[in-house]
Amino acid sequence: MTNSNDMSDEALALQWEAAAAEADMSMEEAMAATPAAATPAAPADNDGMSDSNVDRNLDAVLGIPVDMQVVLGSATMPVASLLKLGRGAVIPLDHRVGEPVNIVVNGRTVARGEIVVVEDDNSRFGVSLTEIVGAKGSYA
Repeated sequence: MTNSNDMSDEALALQWEAAAAEADMSMEEAMAATPAAATPAAPADNDGMSDSNVDRNLDAVLGIPVDMQVVLGSATMPVASLLKLGRGAVIPLDHRVGEPVNIVVNGRTVARGEIVVVEDDNSRFGVSLTEIVGAKGSYA
């Protein structure tokens, strides 16, 4: 059973995916898809919005927090095994040492990378991005 938050998250994810796919379309594809009669002779004026309004709207979008996770791997086990876990138990994951980890933003894999030690603080680690994943595949 899903609640209304799950549905709105799913709807939002679909909207973001559609926007990303639309942004991936090249200008030539966009021009070919637009009938010549519908192509304006002069540049559009952003529907009456000034450049400062567009910048302000972009700043508002860029300030939206997103949930980012680095996924080292996953495991599947029966509930009975899960209940037997205790302190010191080791759960084997489906990823092997040396394989890239997934960087997930709002539930969608956007990149892959390698675990590294942070230079400034040897007690912390981070991720060095090795691959950016796009809507139509991956870009290195």
